[in-house]
Formats: sequence, structure tokens, C-alpha cells
Amino acid sequence: MSNVNPSVFIQWLKKEVAPALGCTEPVAIAFTAAYAAKYLNAPCERITGFISANLYKNAMGVTIPGTTVSGVNLAAAIGAFGGNSDKGLQTLEGISEQHVELAQALIRTNGVNIDVKDTPDFIHLDLTLSAAQQTCRVVVKGTHTNVVELYLNGEPQTLVQAQNAAAKNNELPTFSLQEAFDFITHAPAQEIAFILEAGRLNSALSQEGKNKKYGLNINGTFSDAVKKGLMSNDLMSKVIIDTVAASDARMGGAPVIAMSNFGSGNQGIAATMPVVTVAKHLNADDDTLARALALSHLTAISIHSRYTRLSALCAASTAAMGSAAGMAWLFTRNLNTINTAIINMVSDITGMICDGASNSCAMKVSSVVSSAFKSVLMAMQDSCASANDGIVCDDVEQTINNLCRLVIKPMTHTDREIISIMVAK
Repeated sequence: MSNVNPSVFIQWLKKEVAPALGCTEPVAIAFTAAYAAKYLNAPCERITGFISANLYKNAMGVTIPGTTVSGVNLAAAIGAFGGNSDKGLQTLEGISEQHVELAQALIRTNGVNIDVKDTPDFIHLDLTLSAAQQTCRVVVKGTHTNVVELYLNGEPQTLVQAQNAAAKNNELPTFSLQEAFDFITHAPAQEIAFILEAGRLNSALSQEGKNKKYGLNINGTFSDAVKKGLMSNDLMSKVIIDTVAASDARMGGAPVIAMSNFGSGNQGIAATMPVVTVAKHLNADDDTLARALALSHLTAISIHSRYTRLSALCAASTAAMGSAAGMAWLFTRNLNTINTAIINMVSDITGMICDGASNSCAMKVSSVVSSAFKSVLMAMQDSCASANDGIVCDDVEQTINNLCRLVIKPMTHTDREIISIMVAK
């Protein structure tokens, strides 16, 4: 039995599974600018500062939610004119065309100058907004909305809440997949029912992606292939289409909220939608779905908490390992099957790089979700990648640690090269 207090799992879920509107990196930029703008007595006239290279990688090309535009400077300017930092990761909810026009006008007059820096913190934003004779500088570090410094006219201000200190004091212990499995098996239904909101929000986002063409419209491509007989109309296709539709919409700027995981909407989508689709196929009740979703999101959290929040690894891949756990549990309720499915996934998709947030992220989501479903099918047949195969081991925890070791060590060099290529474009 686990030595981890059951409340820890609830704390992890409530901390890392949160509503977010749009890709969280441009939202973090908009949030920081909006946070500064509320201290100015006049409309913003200038934005300067820098953001971390990893954050730039994920913000430069993706569509800003509620708009059809993209770009770091635009994200900051739109946040300054129309963002509401009190909404956190939903800062850009309610953005209008007028806000976009104001932002574009400021950029045309060279009023926005944001540099890119290689910083120790993967998420680091330092923006100063100016209006008339006023300035406000805001520093965000660690997580997308964690304000650690505030300056008015160059003078440091006491934050209402010492967010950075609070974050350090609230660090939660990591946990194993066995412990997550034990928790969702025994947890009272009412304690985990809140996770059903992830299914509701991401299902609505998926439906939005089916109703309207966003980004590369990958879900539409697959649906058309099913109609033409080029793909089967089976459960695997439904899992992929339902999941990719949500990613298409999110990366294409749909003004619809996603339930994120570990600060990423795509990770939340990858950890949620495959489980929802399989549960629907099995006619599972809400209690069963809640336990499967909780296991999926906790598995994704357990894995991602062992490596950096942003990295060269496409984190949708580790989030989909969560959905593999959730789907395997729905089919079998067997921990060994869950572990085997994750080992199979590590053997299959290790090394999928993150080259920034963009419409093509939905392609990666389709790949990792396909791997998750395939890996579960193999596990249900007791077929597992051998300990002689690459970085995987017989033990799932060591296999996960081996994957995270690659992310933390050699893939940091890969990350720098990816960013160098992107900045040079």
C-alpha cells in the first residue's frame, strides 16, 4: 500500500489540471503584459523586456487564442490592451478585434521590443510597460503565471501574495504509478468527481474542432479518410479523431477553454480525450470515467514531474502515456497491463522533439495517441518491449526514469539547437 497521503494526489490534480484558454506560452506573455497594464493610468505606449528561449520556442508560431494572428510581440500587446490577468491562464478570454488592431498599431510604430534570452528558468518573462510618465515592470518565473517581482516607476513593490515563496513551500512529493493506481482504486467517488470537468471541457473543445476548420484540420483529414474507406471507422480511429480535433482547435486559436495538464492544453487534451472516447465506447458510468481520468492525469503528472516543465521532448508523448494508463485501466483494471503499455510507449516514441507550439502539434498528438492505443492493445496480449530493447527495462519506474534522464541531460543540447534554428528563421 502507498505511503503517500491520499490528499497529495488531490493536490497534484488541482494544481496541475487547470482550465486554460489557448496555448499557454503566448498566454503567459499576454498575462505578464496584462498584469503590468493594470498598474498604468493610461493605455500602454511601449513594451520592452525579454522572455526565456524555451518560452519563445513555444510562443512564436502558434495562433493567439481568439484571434487569427501569432507572434510574441502581438501576444504581449494584445494582453496589454485587452487581457485580464486576474483570469490567469484564461487571460485572453473576451479578446476582440479592436484589441488586435490596437496591438498591431503599437507594433507598427516599433512600440514593442521583446528579446530572447537563455535563462536558468525555462519559464522566465521580464516585461516593462510604459504609458505617459509611468512604467511597470513584471517578472514571471517557474510557472506561466507565477509573478515574483513587481516594480512601479523603478521602485520594487510588495506583492499581495509572495507567490514564489508560496510555490516553494507547497512543493508536492513525487509518486509512482503503483501509488496512483492504488489511490484511484480506493478513493471515495465524491473526492475525485471534480476531474470529470476535464472530460467536459476537452470534449467541448473537440466538438469545436469538428464543427469548424482550425489549423491544419487534421481531424477533418482523418474523418474524410474514414468516409472514403481509407481508414477504418473503428475505436482507434475515433480515439485519434476525437483527440486531434481538440488539438486542432486549440492550436488554431479557438476561443474555447481547454483543461490543461502540467501547464499545457495539448498535454491535458492527450491525457483526457482518449480516455473519454474509450469510456463512451464501453458505456462506462461517471464514477468509472472519473477514476480513469484521474489515473491518466496522475500518470502524466508522475512522469512530467521528473523532468523540466519545458524541454526538447514533445510532452504530449508523456501525457499520452497517461491516457494509455487510463485506457488500459478501463479495459482491464490490471496494473501490470498499465505498466506494460507505458513501457511499450517509451520504446515506441522516445525522442519525439518539441520544435515549438504550432498547428502541427496536432500531428504529434495524433502520433502519440495512436502509440498509446497500440501500446494498450499489445499490453492486453502480454506483449511488451524487452529489457534488451534500447532504454526500456522490465521495471516501469526505471524505464520512465531512463526517459527523463535523456530529457534532462543530452536533450538539453538538442533543445538549444532547435531554438537556434527557430530564432534564425
